[in-house]
Amino acid sequence: MKIPGKTRIIVLISSIILLQNCTKAAEGGNQAPPAPELPVYTVITSPATTYQEFPTALEGKNNVEIRSQVDGYLDRIYVEEGSFVRAGQPLFKIDSRAYGEQMNMAQANLQVANANIQKAKVEVDRLQPLVAAKVVSDVQMKTAKANYAAAVAAASQAKASIGSAKINVGFTTITAPVSGYIGRIPYKKGSLISRTDPSPLTLLSDISEIYAYFSLSELDFIAFQNKYPGATLEEKLRNMPMVDLVIADNSTYPQKGKMSIVDGQFDKSTGAISVRAVFPNAQGSLRTGNTGRVRLPQLLSNVVIIPQESTFEIQDKTYVYILGKDKKVTSKPVTISGKTDSYYFISEGISVGDKIVYTGLGSLKDGASIQPKAISSDSLFKAKPL
Repeated sequence: MKIPGKTRIIVLISSIILLQNCTKAAEGGNQAPPAPELPVYTVITSPATTYQEFPTALEGKNNVEIRSQVDGYLDRIYVEEGSFVRAGQPLFKIDSRAYGEQMNMAQANLQVANANIQKAKVEVDRLQPLVAAKVVSDVQMKTAKANYAAAVAAASQAKASIGSAKINVGFTTITAPVSGYIGRIPYKKGSLISRTDPSPLTLLSDISEIYAYFSLSELDFIAFQNKYPGATLEEKLRNMPMVDLVIADNSTYPQKGKMSIVDGQFDKSTGAISVRAVFPNAQGSLRTGNTGRVRLPQLLSNVVIIPQESTFEIQDKTYVYILGKDKKVTSKPVTISGKTDSYYFISEGISVGDKIVYTGLGSLKDGASIQPKAISSDSLFKAKPL
C-alpha cells in the first residue's frame, strides 16, 4: 500500500517534533535540583549558667523517735497518723495507776521518816541534861544522835523516792518534744508498752526545714573547692550561690536552698563525701523520705552557645554542620561542656564567627550545597532565653 507524498511529509515532521520533545524531557530530567534554602546563624559567646545535678534523699530538720520511758499498757492515743502537732502537745497516755501507787508509798515513807526524826530528836533532847549531870553515859548520847542522823537520811531518801515517782507519773503522759508531723503508729490502745521495745511508738518529723543530703566524688569536691572564693571551706560555702531542688515529678521546688555542711571525711567504701543543702519548707510540701536532685549552678562569663536543634548525633558523638565560603556544608564534632533545656555549651569544635546550619539537618551530608538564609543570633537567643 502506497502512502501519499503529503502524508509522508506530515508523519516525518511529527516524528521530528516528538523526538525533539523527548530529547528536551530527557535533558530536563538530568538537571540537579536546586540547593535547599536553610537558616544559618553566626556563633557567638554569652554569659550563661550551667547546672550540675546530684541525687538526694530528703530528711526533716528533726526526726525524733517517740518512745516510752516507763512500762505499762497504752491507755490513750491523742493524735492521728499524719497529723501536725506542736511541741508540748500530748501524744500518748500510759496507764498510770501503778506509778500513782508508788507515789503514795513514797509519800507514806516520808511521813514515817519525819516521825522518826521527831522521835530521835526527842531522845537527844532528853539525854542532853542527863549526860551533863553524868546520870547516863556519853555513849547513850552518841547513839541517840546517830539515830537522829539516820532518821534525817531516811527522810531524804523518802523525798528522793517521791521525786522519782513523780517523774514516772509524768512519763506516763508522752508529749511532743518538737513541732512536726506524726508518722505511723504501730501500737493500738491496750498494747503493752516497754522501754525496751525495738519499735518506737511513732516517728515525729519536724519539717519546717528540709535537709537534702547528697555525695560529692573526690574530683567533684576538688572542683568545688577551686570554683568558689574563700580561704576556708566555710567561707566557700557562704560564697556559693543558692541551689535548686528538682523533685520527683521533674519540677523545680519553688524555694531555693543554701549549702550548709560538708562531712568531716570521705567514705572509704564509696570514695565520696556527704554534703547537705537546706531548703525552707514552711508549707510542709516536702516530707522526710522524699527523693530528688540537688542542682548546683555554675556561672560562666563567656561561653560558646548553640541551640540543640543545630546538632545531630552519630555513635555517641555530637556534630554540627558548618557553612563554608563556597556555600557547602561540612560536619564537625563538638565537645559539650554543659547544657540547658534548649542550648548546648561548647568547649571545643567550633569558634566565634563560624556559621552553623540551624535546622533541616536531616537532608544534609558532607559537601552538600545550600542557599543560606541568615538569621540573627541575638533574635535566636531571645526566642529561647537561656
